[in-house]
Amino acid sequence: MRNLTLLTDLYQLTMMNGYFNKNVHEDIVVFDMFFRKNPCNGGYTIVCGIQQLVDYINNLKFEENDLEYLKNLNLFSDDFLELLRNFKFTGDIFSVEEGSVMFPNEPIIRIKAPLYQAQLIETTLLNIINFQSLIATKASRVCFAAKGDSVLEFGLRRAQGPDAGLYGARAAIIGGCSGTANVLAGQMFDVPVIGTHAHSWVQKFDSEIESFRAYSSVYPQKALLLVDTYNVLNSGIPNAIKVFKELKEQGHEPIGIRLDSGDLEYLSKQAKKMLDEAGFENLSIVASNDLDEYKITHLKNSGAKINSWGVGTKLITSSDCPSLGGVYKLCASDDGNGVVPKIKISEDPEKINNPGYKKIVRIYNKSKKAEADLILLDEENIDTNQPLTIFHPIHTWKKKTFKNYSIKELLKPLFLNGECVHKPKSVMEIRQFTKQELNTLWKQYRRIECPEVYKVDLSSELWNLKTEMIKEKKKDSL
Repeated sequence: MRNLTLLTDLYQLTMMNGYFNKNVHEDIVVFDMFFRKNPCNGGYTIVCGIQQLVDYINNLKFEENDLEYLKNLNLFSDDFLELLRNFKFTGDIFSVEEGSVMFPNEPIIRIKAPLYQAQLIETTLLNIINFQSLIATKASRVCFAAKGDSVLEFGLRRAQGPDAGLYGARAAIIGGCSGTANVLAGQMFDVPVIGTHAHSWVQKFDSEIESFRAYSSVYPQKALLLVDTYNVLNSGIPNAIKVFKELKEQGHEPIGIRLDSGDLEYLSKQAKKMLDEAGFENLSIVASNDLDEYKITHLKNSGAKINSWGVGTKLITSSDCPSLGGVYKLCASDDGNGVVPKIKISEDPEKINNPGYKKIVRIYNKSKKAEADLILLDEENIDTNQPLTIFHPIHTWKKKTFKNYSIKELLKPLFLNGECVHKPKSVMEIRQFTKQELNTLWKQYRRIECPEVYKVDLSSELWNLKTEMIKEKKKDSL
């Protein structure tokens, strides 16, 4: 992986220099990364990019040309630059497992490290996790809309640059896509690659049927033909049927057709009828053309005869929600006398962070369905032999008591004392884990529109701490 050490905002470095100047740079601090809102007005977020975060931390190093560049900015002392010359991350990082399904205001990554080290990694951490989690979540929504049909990631040519194309494809696979058209992503991440031919292939030949025969002669076992170059019903499908019959006579099984324009509902129904009448009842009908979860839902509900979906622009760019607003907030500090909780006060209640060194547990019922998440202070423990009552962190009169339940702690170590303890998984293994995670959610949390809000509550101890700190800060500001 490339050295991304300078992929940061300038103010991270100026603050680090200031901390060094004030001799507080080695103070131990705790930062949480969390997001305040699910993307696409959805009910959940899939956390993605953890492996790239690990690679980034492992490769943190200021090269000589980096130091020379920083020196020429005339912003940093020589002593500070010497500190950077020997930089190595020495802290602890805990995170949820990559592919986890998470919810607003939960600490999905927790950093405990010397102040200057924790400050440096903020921007790149957010850059990695925000984008990949956004695309994984968008892909999951698209796959949910497809109701078990294969969804293929087609977005490279519309992605915001090569990195977005590569890591967006990776995230899309984790979110549930069956394959990607991105060949480099296939090589880098060992995921399935897919693709047939474009309209230009058909245009190159003197006739449509000649182009179909030529393609099928090269790939007789992978004959999936694009039928909308000229006229879907009058030429595309009739010519495809002729070629499919020729393939059958040669002992080959064609795969199907692809529609990339027009009224996909009507055309797919007519195409299915024509293929069935010709004896090709089991062929795939693949659709593409600016699809997203909303269009796919409409087409499924209208009875379109499509069983595979190529989704590009609106997936790789998450066009209706172009960013995940993940944030990185200081929540505790340790100057050697113990951990001191920190809180940020805002006129907007949603922007008041949860203080302290925290963990998250997920509560499951006896059927292993997720019922709620609880954020606790790290030293708190739950006795699952006893009933557990949780309450809404704002509307505290809303309560729920669990009996016959189980819990799972969600934050796991990536780095301890600067040493990587993370065991990487393949993308396809992460994809399978995500599928299992999603299956623990009730359907109402996964609805494309107007999903039910999943319960994320605070323990009584954390709620009391937060409430008292808000009172104290408000009193100090009067």
